Amino acid sequence: MSRFLQITGLVIGLAGLVLQICITVPASMEAGRSFVGSLVFYFSFFTILTNIGALLVHVSLLSPGGYAWFPAFAGARMRAGVAVAITLVFIVYATVLAQLWQPQDLFLLCDVLLHYVTPVLFVLWWLVAGADGSTRWRDISWWMIYPVAYLGYALVRAPISGEVPYPFLDIAKNGAASVAVSALGITGLFLVLCIIAVLADHGISRFRVARVRPQ
Repeated sequence: MSRFLQITGLVIGLAGLVLQICITVPASMEAGRSFVGSLVFYFSFFTILTNIGALLVHVSLLSPGGYAWFPAFAGARMRAGVAVAITLVFIVYATVLAQLWQPQDLFLLCDVLLHYVTPVLFVLWWLVAGADGSTRWRDISWWMIYPVAYLGYALVRAPISGEVPYPFLDIAKNGAASVAVSALGITGLFLVLCIIAVLADHGISRFRVARVRPQ
């Protein structure tokens, strides 16, 4: 079951990322960006970066070669952190972003794959095999670096590039106060998910130990 979820997640995640870049870059260039600017635009989305992280976790664990290239992604801290981040991708898209635009055709397919399918597959895999009880409360401080750094990047880049990856981060349109509330809300949600992840990791570990312990 574990290996099936990993291979399925790897294949679908890779397909979604490749398809997304193949349709995003040409559309972005048609909108006036350069090729390099289109690539930067593609890699400026939290969804893309997080799905790449999930992909690297799978690659690092599925083969010795993958582990040799990406050993950091095989660790328990990284596995749990990616599970938290990709859960955030699912929740924010399903509750906020899905209401703001209606993608069609291949864009819709990519949205479904990267916002719904890969998060569900990764979290299921983590619950089945990735969680091992080794996470610690102090790991949360490491996990929090990712969303905070991303928010910083998006907000610093916005006045330079004249665009934001997500509408709720648009200070020019929404105002600084609204963006601050959105940023704090998402950061708070990430923190709550971190706490749930540590509790789940420890709970799953205790459950496994109880199952194999002689009665």
